[in-house]
This record gives sequence, structure tokens and C-alpha cells, in this order.
Amino acid sequence: MDIVVKMRKRVGVIGGGQLAWMMAQVAPAENIDLWVQTPSEKDSAVSLATGVIYGEVASVSATAQLAQNCDVITFENEFVDLPQLQKLVDEGVCFYPRLSSLSPLLDKYEQRCFFQQQGLPVPQFSAYNHDDDFNEFSFPLVLKARRHGYDGQGTVIVKSAIELKDILVKFQDIPLLIEEFVPFAKELAVVVARSINGEIKIYPTVETYQHNQVCRWVIAPTQLNEIQVTEINAIATQLVEALDYIGVLGVELFLTKEGKVLINEIAPRTHNSGHYTLDACDTSQFAMQLQAITGKKLGGVDFKSNGAVMVNLLGYESSSQDYLSKRKAIENLGVYVHWYSKTESRVGRKLGHATALLNSTSPKDLAEEGKQMIDRIESIWYSQQ
Repeated sequence: MDIVVKMRKRVGVIGGGQLAWMMAQVAPAENIDLWVQTPSEKDSAVSLATGVIYGEVASVSATAQLAQNCDVITFENEFVDLPQLQKLVDEGVCFYPRLSSLSPLLDKYEQRCFFQQQGLPVPQFSAYNHDDDFNEFSFPLVLKARRHGYDGQGTVIVKSAIELKDILVKFQDIPLLIEEFVPFAKELAVVVARSINGEIKIYPTVETYQHNQVCRWVIAPTQLNEIQVTEINAIATQLVEALDYIGVLGVELFLTKEGKVLINEIAPRTHNSGHYTLDACDTSQFAMQLQAITGKKLGGVDFKSNGAVMVNLLGYESSSQDYLSKRKAIENLGVYVHWYSKTESRVGRKLGHATALLNSTSPKDLAEEGKQMIDRIESIWYSQQ
């Protein structure tokens, strides 16, 4: 009898935070050895990774070492140096998503231009080159750093000309994107995956809630009409095909009060809005990422229940404690708690997340059940006891 030996794939991740940590959790089930490139032994993924290359995320020499141990390399964040990484591509290193797929996305102004070139719906925007650029906009407006914005960093809602003057001083010498402020009815997100073989899977669209430009919670799925669902799925499909994208992509959108869908921005990686998939869907976005970049058939995206909520456990103080009693109290609600084992808390830092499965059958009842569970989790987490 012939014995078939299934070769383990070796995947490298540039970055060692919670996204790499969650990929490392599911890697064994996908028959994958996962290596990470990260600057600190305290980073979340270090404890679970098969191997670690210590170096800054933008260090190409560290990435070259990572490549010696891996068949394919992917990304946890966008803080990379594409021209330098291209030298490794020229030497035969495989990156998924490809660098050419990332190129239009890392600068937020260029990303918006790409959407516009694709004929996709976007808010009014402009690059900031001189003060006259603001004449096209009314207050409030949004200013974003064109590069390296993450978890709301580098994004400011500006309410007046006086505020604008002060903010421009703080952002001096930083390239900026100007956007109209969208008075949305909902903020939405959808996670889409495309494999090496061109297979595409789209998770249900979710509603997200941001506080200080950081995601507080997600309700999955959200209430939309059939036309809106079709439009969002078409946008997600068009994006991954136009980019020739391989891997998981997070798409953030606005639903206006008039029911119009607009693209806010996209993240070329696993996305915070998809964390609920670890517990609530047949295939998590992290398993889907590994499947997509290693040429496997993509798993299913169906819910295991009627829906779910995900609540980010954000830092609300400067501390070094692990909040074990609060985590246990949240778990006692019948909730899944994922703790990223970070050693320091600070305001707004993502320390973990909690996911609850929902059982209501009607969309209205599901939304109400979700909001009640969010309130229960947050009342425990943010209590001062």
C-alpha cells in the first residue's frame, strides 16, 4: 500500500501581535508551521509560533531570515517597506498578498484614488497640499494620516476652523488625506477572502461601532436589505479581483441615512471586524487566510448559530494587571473570551475580545439580543471594581 505523506506548509507572518497569535492558534489544524517576525519577545504570537525572527516589522534583513524558514510570507499590518521587499521578490521570495496588490492600498489617498478609478462609491476626498484644499469641504471634516494609521491613530474629526489650525500644527510634515464627514446611519464591515486558485468567499456584512476611532463592538450579521447586501458583496468581489488579491481583506463601509453604501477604507489582512468568526462561523478568518495563501480549498462562512456579537476588551487605564476576575465574570455569561496576553494596558489598547453567540430568530430580536449582551459585557469590563 502506498503511504501518502502530507507535507506541512511553512508560513511566515510579518508582525507578532494578536492577529498573528490567532493565526498561530489555528495553524496546527491546517497542517501549517507558523513563523513570525516581530521586535519583542513580549508580543502575543511569540508564545505560539513555531519559530520567531526578532526584528522590526519594516526590517528587510529580518524578513530575509524569515523567508529562509518559510514557503510563503503574509502580513499582520501595513507598516512595511514595499520597495525593499521587492528585492526579496526578485530573489524568489513568495508574498501573499502580492506586493503589487498592496501597492495601491498602503497610502490612504492612493487607496481612495484606486476606489475612484474602479468606479466604486466613496466620500468626497482630497490630498492636503495647501490650505486652499479645505475650500472644497465644510465642517465637520475628517483628517487622516496617509500612512501608518492603525486603530484610529492618525485620524481626527475636525469641527471648526480654529480646531483645524491647531491640528495642522500637530500634523506638521505628515502627508494628510482630507475627507468629508459622513453622517452615517451605520458603520459596516465585510471580510472577503480570495485563494491562489481564484476562489472567493465572503462573510456576512456586520455592523461596527467605533469610539474615538477604535472599534468597540461588532454585531454579526447586520440588518440590510437585499439590494444593499448584493451591492456590498459585489464591491468586495470587485476589489479582490481588481487587485488580484490573495488572502483575507477587510472592507470598512458607511451606510448613509438615505441607504447609500460608501467605502471608507480597506485593510489588506485579517480584520478586527472578523474576530467573531473564531467562535461563530464554520471557518474563522484566520484559518481562511492560511487556506487562501497555501492553495487550499476555502472553508465555509456559515454561522454556527443565528448570529454573534464581538466586544473588544480595550484598555481604559495604565496598568500591568491581567484582569483575570473580569475575564472570568465575562466567561460566566456563556461568552468566549480571547486574551492576548499583553503585559501592559493603556487607554484604547486592544487587550482581548469577547464573543457571544446569539439565538434570536428575527432580525429585530437578534439586534436587541446583541445590544443587551454588549451592555452586559461592557458593564463588567469597564466597571471600576
